[in-house]
Amino acid sequence: MESKPLDLGLLRSFSPLDGLKPENLQTLARKTVLRELSAGRLLFKEGDSDKRTYYLVSGVLELLKDDRSVAVLRAGSPEARNPLAPFTPRRYSARAVSERVEFIAIDSDMLDMMLTWDQTGSYEVGELSSANEQAPASDDWMTTLLQTKAFHRIPPANIQAIFMRMQRLEAKAGDVIIKQGDDGDYFYVIVKGKCLVTRETPLNKAGIKLAELGMGDTFGEEALIADAKRNANITMLTDGALMRLAKDDFRKLLNEPMLHWVSFEQAKEIVARGGKWLDVRLPSEFETFHMEGALNLPLYFIRLKLKSLDPNVHYVVVCDTGRRSSAAAYILAERDLNASVLKGGLGAADVKR
Repeated sequence: MESKPLDLGLLRSFSPLDGLKPENLQTLARKTVLRELSAGRLLFKEGDSDKRTYYLVSGVLELLKDDRSVAVLRAGSPEARNPLAPFTPRRYSARAVSERVEFIAIDSDMLDMMLTWDQTGSYEVGELSSANEQAPASDDWMTTLLQTKAFHRIPPANIQAIFMRMQRLEAKAGDVIIKQGDDGDYFYVIVKGKCLVTRETPLNKAGIKLAELGMGDTFGEEALIADAKRNANITMLTDGALMRLAKDDFRKLLNEPMLHWVSFEQAKEIVARGGKWLDVRLPSEFETFHMEGALNLPLYFIRLKLKSLDPNVHYVVVCDTGRRSSAAAYILAERDLNASVLKGGLGAADVKR
């Protein structure tokens, strides 16, 4: 498969990418390329569990179930605005019909994190910036941090609190941020400048160079998680700035908030007893597919529309994966509303689409 540079405007034609803020859309564009597939080739196979979100840019694809054609998708059609057979394991195979098919593939976890952050963090980032005159003018470091695999393990409902509790630390070239052998006290994110990682050995007290770190890179978490001594020195290579999170906050916010997760069967029982599906995806996602009778209240509107929810109703909060819905359910639980989260999201539920 060949790849081509991506036009930023192309991303805006797809759902839910059209709901991303401009800075996150630009970041996504830099990490995404346009790829080609020749006639007869498979884009993915039925049963695949790859965590990729695919969009059809040009050409024609057919979806196959048990090697039988069940649908034909043409680029530019309303159906092609949405991800191709998004549920995993894949319920269909996708094969190129036209002589050439162009598509884009995006890391699903990264996209899900960006959507969750986009729809929960705007007020908090504003407060963080206004509370500190020296706060970075750009939140590029936040976007970079959210894309790291380590951050994917942090409960979505805690992401806002993590940014709010971080403290900014100005540093000069040569400053020692972490000293090998010390107790762990903070988790750090570089927001400006570069750091050098070195490790002392019995034969080399000056330290062996292990790595250089730049904006968006993190360090210090190992000692906090394992309650161990620092295993390396971190020194500023240039003047810069760090955001740091204290050990107690780091440990507390890595823990899952008190959420009630339910299976699809349990969720259906709740709804049958008078509960209600609460879908927190974007309207464009909701229009494509949703549970019968579901209420659509996008995550970014949750705080503004809390008063419209009935305190006597048990809500089953859903999204495509469970990440956005867990963040929403945490907000509801804080307001003493009765909410459960569909485990794995709609993608893991045994539903027809």
